[in-house]
Amino acid sequence: MRFMMLMLPSAHCDALPDARPSADAVAKMMRFNKSLQEAGVLLALDGLHPPSAGVRVTTVNGKLKISDGPFAETREVVGGYWMIDVASRDEAIAWASRCPLTPGDTIEIRQVFEMSDFPADVRKAAEGFEELRAATG
Repeated sequence: MRFMMLMLPSAHCDALPDARPSADAVAKMMRFNKSLQEAGVLLALDGLHPPSAGVRVTTVNGKLKISDGPFAETREVVGGYWMIDVASRDEAIAWASRCPLTPGDTIEIRQVFEMSDFPADVRKAAEGFEELRAATG
């Protein structure tokens, strides 16, 4: 079962566009990342720039709206992610529980859809999705 663990760092909402984590924070996170890799469950991971450096593309009344960060209405933002492949939701929770969080940080765990989760008509509509996903690496 694949799960995405989303890091929601408490300080990321208000971080300046050029904000970077400290060397100590990165070293702690790298130990966690390596433990995921050594266990053979890590599929992908990355950290993200703060929302103040981001852009949102939305539609409002059928028209495209482009908004540069920071986003005033934002309370929680994704600061990074891990894609893991584990046997159960409980195992994903166990891995997230080992992450070196700072006070106020949150990890949200979301199971990734598999084609087998859908009825036949949805699988038919998604023909070619698996090949597309495989081609992206």
